[in-house]
Amino acid sequence: MLSNIQSLCSTYTNLSSTDIEKLLEIEKSLMYYAELTDCYMFIDCLMENLPHAIVVAEAFPAKENRVYEKSVIGKFVFESFEPAVFLAFKTKEKSSISRAITQEGLTVEQHVIPILNDEQRAIAVLIQEKPVERATSIKEDLQQMPFALIEHVVEPNLQPIPIVSDLLVESIILTNQDKKVVYSNPAGSRFIKELTGLERFDHIVLDEVLPFLKEIYDKGDDVFVLEITTERQSFIVKKITIRGQHDKMTLLIIQDLTELKLKDNELMMKTFAIREIHHRVKNNLQTVTSLLRLQMRNDLSAANASAFQEALNRIYSISSVYELILENEDNAEEKVDVIALAKKIGHKMMETAHAATIQLIVQHDDMQLFCHAKKAVSLALIVCELLQNAIKYAFVDREEGCITIQFGHDMDMVVLHVADNGVGMQDATASFGMEIITRLVEYDLTGTFSIIPSEQGTHTQIQFPISEEVFILND
Repeated sequence: MLSNIQSLCSTYTNLSSTDIEKLLEIEKSLMYYAELTDCYMFIDCLMENLPHAIVVAEAFPAKENRVYEKSVIGKFVFESFEPAVFLAFKTKEKSSISRAITQEGLTVEQHVIPILNDEQRAIAVLIQEKPVERATSIKEDLQQMPFALIEHVVEPNLQPIPIVSDLLVESIILTNQDKKVVYSNPAGSRFIKELTGLERFDHIVLDEVLPFLKEIYDKGDDVFVLEITTERQSFIVKKITIRGQHDKMTLLIIQDLTELKLKDNELMMKTFAIREIHHRVKNNLQTVTSLLRLQMRNDLSAANASAFQEALNRIYSISSVYELILENEDNAEEKVDVIALAKKIGHKMMETAHAATIQLIVQHDDMQLFCHAKKAVSLALIVCELLQNAIKYAFVDREEGCITIQFGHDMDMVVLHVADNGVGMQDATASFGMEIITRLVEYDLTGTFSIIPSEQGTHTQIQFPISEEVFILND
């Protein structure tokens, strides 16, 4: 039969069998440490698919009055209640907190050390807990409650307790063992009034007027977190059961997520609207392309046919930007893979090179270059014009040739080289294509365009700065 550690770690964690064996060895000494230090000892592991930890082993000292009334093995541990546990996992160093909240809602002093495997990865934490001395009155109970959240108490013969809970945006509601409200901070009062319409709610049974909280109360765990969505609103509710000397109370910390959810929905709708615009732009460009192709079927001179093909290539280059954006459904930032864009445009244009067989080589040294849509359109047109010039002029009276597109970066600049092994550029500085390239590079990319002397063919270079709209990821 599997032990608790073996069963829980196999079910909830990604620990290896070697890691689990290490925890089993530590568990053997856990009871001795508990008796020696007169403290409660635990082993917690991070869960694989949830942002929580889970208790996989425990040892309690022999006492008549125990802090823990029942075993907590298999219980989830939440970072908001036991931050020292998660800090030890993150830093791989010892961590302590004077007031952590136990699985039964009690306040303890907690010391945590990470357990590392042979690869120095934190596979678990060893926890030592010592009870904080209990208060002797209801008022002291409330003053010592977690996070010092109580501002005043709706109880006869008690003076208000001045605390900072009125500054919190979260709703803080305290109920007694009958689920009746005995305290709420200003945000909590507004929360109850808005949802119930009640002006006074002293000692109302909370889950009767707010039925969606019934699941929270019915959950047996003393420390519990749940996200709740009603017809109109969404909340994250944290429940802490407070076992005082005089009463068992429940503290609810409620964070309203409604506005955040609405903003998420608005953002989602805007994203859908933008994607729809991209679809329409792409479709309209394809319509224009179809009209131009129909026109080209008429008897055209060679010069006119060439001009039509150049226009088609430019339109295809722009359309390619929107196609790449739409291919990625999670592309909320509308970033475009420039390397993929250059390949897409290049391979399409090689199909139009009827005069010669041209090989296209795209080099990027595993560099990933991305930019936003506006910059991508400019880069698409630049690549298109450079390739068109090479196809049109470099391989006259030749049966084959090669064009190389090379991406690189130097410090904070992107460097793009386009070179061919053709006849070399004679004087194309005044051509329409060169004018397009120069304007796009200087005005849209704030970069520089130059022609580099070459023994064979033509070699052009473009440099433009890396920015928030143009960024590089290296593999």
